[in-house]
Amino acid sequence: MAGVLIIGAGGVGRVVVHKVAQNSDTFSKITLASRRLESCKIYQDEIKQKYDIYIDIAEVDANKVDELVALIEKVKPDIVLNIALPYQDLTIMEACLKTKTHYLDTANYEHPDTAKFEYKEQWAYHDRYKDAKIMALLGSGFDPGVTNVFCAYLQKHYFDEIHYIDILDCNGGDHGYPFATNFNPEINLREVSSNGRYWEDGKWIETKPMEIKMVWNYPQIGKKDSYLLYHEEMESLVKHIKGLKRIRFFMTFGESYLTHMKCLENVGMLRIDEVEHNGCKIVPIQFLKTLLPDPKTLGERTKGKTNIGVVAKGIKDGKEVSYYIYNVCDHEEAYKETNSQAVSYTTGVPAMIGAKMMAEGKWQGEGVFNMEEFDPDPFMDELNKQGLPWVVKEL
Repeated sequence: MAGVLIIGAGGVGRVVVHKVAQNSDTFSKITLASRRLESCKIYQDEIKQKYDIYIDIAEVDANKVDELVALIEKVKPDIVLNIALPYQDLTIMEACLKTKTHYLDTANYEHPDTAKFEYKEQWAYHDRYKDAKIMALLGSGFDPGVTNVFCAYLQKHYFDEIHYIDILDCNGGDHGYPFATNFNPEINLREVSSNGRYWEDGKWIETKPMEIKMVWNYPQIGKKDSYLLYHEEMESLVKHIKGLKRIRFFMTFGESYLTHMKCLENVGMLRIDEVEHNGCKIVPIQFLKTLLPDPKTLGERTKGKTNIGVVAKGIKDGKEVSYYIYNVCDHEEAYKETNSQAVSYTTGVPAMIGAKMMAEGKWQGEGVFNMEEFDPDPFMDELNKQGLPWVVKEL
């Protein structure tokens, strides 16, 4: 039995709280904290009504290490689940180090002033976490997260060497708005409007945004335009998948989304630096975030499915083989269960499973780790039990 402190009360945080409550045989005490106490109260009431489980709530500024330390010392959790913004990864990691508490997150660190994300600054904590005899599990969402575990599972059971990996992310849902993002608008638009990158023959190759497109036939959704982006799980997978020659990441976007995004970029609304407006300093992309629909409100409007998976090609017993492993998640079913749409669901469920692996001792270590460094089998079993069943088929 483990106590958990969940930091972050957005759409993903809502899913995490629901799934942790559903697994109360593993998680004995649940505390939800956010700078928005009113959001925590809404989720607290939901959990009490749906599962007859009481969770504690607290207010905290995740940008401030001293506030985080004080809260952790008060709550005394076994694991801190960072479901806040990627900007806050380092402050929460620092607070966990100071209190010698295990740590988990769903996305790697981003600097607020630089449209760039990488594991470098989080990996730098490895020796200090090891000395403190605590564990940090990085990227326990879907991509990163489940996709890393998919790769490890394929490597363990289907290949002697994996040479080529394509990670394929499709959201076939429709929320009815002309333009909206399915998770934090600022994070989403920074990610999509940045240059793409993929790894081949030992080096990173940079591309212009949306420069490389392919069409993929996603099971239960159909053919969709898929565009090459940079995504953080590639940075760790190139270290841990033996024999890898190339890895790429593709995500689907409709023409309407791309047209809106290009227009916003052309008029400067995606800028992340300060500009002066009527004597006030504002950051355009943060102002845009205020105008766009809150992703938390999309759940009851969204219909359709997501499909996220991995296509791998390589060698088994001297022969070339290719496998496709994926999950399909239904937006409406996710909403019925957790009051959140499938994009939040596919991130929140793996966050709980990662914490479950740690709490039950199935994944153990001292230091900082990525998902693919552990035995994939127990995690894959939990995906089937917890609402994210997967399919693997030979191509």
